Amino acid sequence: MGEEGIIISIILFQIIFIAFVSAIIIFVRQYRIKKKAHLSEIQNIDEIHKKDLLETEMEIQTQTMKHIGREIHDNIGQKLTLASLYTQQLAFENKAPQINKNIENIGDIINQSLTELRELSKSLTDNTIETSTLSVLIEKECEKINNLKKCNVTFINDTRFDIKSYQIKSILFRITQEFLQNSIKHSQCKNIVVSLSKDSSSIVLSLQDDGKGFDIKKSRSNGIGLKNIEKRTELIGGKYTIESQPQLGTIVTIQIPV
Repeated sequence: MGEEGIIISIILFQIIFIAFVSAIIIFVRQYRIKKKAHLSEIQNIDEIHKKDLLETEMEIQTQTMKHIGREIHDNIGQKLTLASLYTQQLAFENKAPQINKNIENIGDIINQSLTELRELSKSLTDNTIETSTLSVLIEKECEKINNLKKCNVTFINDTRFDIKSYQIKSILFRITQEFLQNSIKHSQCKNIVVSLSKDSSSIVLSLQDDGKGFDIKKSRSNGIGLKNIEKRTELIGGKYTIESQPQLGTIVTIQIPV
C-alpha cells in the first residue's frame, strides 16, 4: 500500500471514528431526552392521580357530611322534638311546683340542644362553599371568630376575583379555618390578619398572627395541622411557606398558580 493509500485509510478511519462518536453522543442525548420525557410523564400521571384521589375524597366527604346532616335533622332532631313535647306535657299534668321547675329546666336543655343540632345539620347539608365566593366565605369566618371576642381578626381582600374550582376554594377555606382555630387555641395571639390577593400568575393567601410562635423544625415533625395544610396545598398544585419564631408570631403563605 502506497503513501496515498495510507493517508486515505487514516482519513476513512477518522471519519468512521467521528461518526461512531457522534452516533454515541446522539444516542446518549436521545436517551436522556426520552428518559426526561418518561419521568415527566410519570410525574404528570402521579399528579393527575393525586388530583383524582382528592376529588374523590372531597366528594365522599361532602356526601358523608350531607348524610350525617340529614340523619341529625330527620332522626335525632325528631326524637328531641318528641322529648320536648313530653316534658311540656309532664309540666302541664304535674302540680308540684318544684318538680315542674325541674321539668322546665330539662325542657330548656332539650330545646337548646335541638337548636344547636339544627344549626349543625344546616351547616352539613347546605352548599355554602359551592355557591359563595372565597372572599365571602373567609369574611364570614373572620366575623365568627371576632364574635367570640378572644382576639381581633382582620380580613384584607385585595381582589374581587372568583375561584371556579370547588376543590381549590374548599381547600383554601379549610386551611383558613384551621389556621384560625390553631391560632386561637395555641398561639395566645391578640391579632390575626388574613389577606387574599391575586397577581398575574397566582392566588396568594396569607395568614398571620402575633402569638407566641414556635420552633418550625420541631413542629414540622410533630405538627399534624401543619402537615395537613402542606399536603392540601400540594394537592392543588400550590406552594406553601411558613415563618415562625418563639414570641414573634407565625406567617403562613399559600400560592396557587392560575
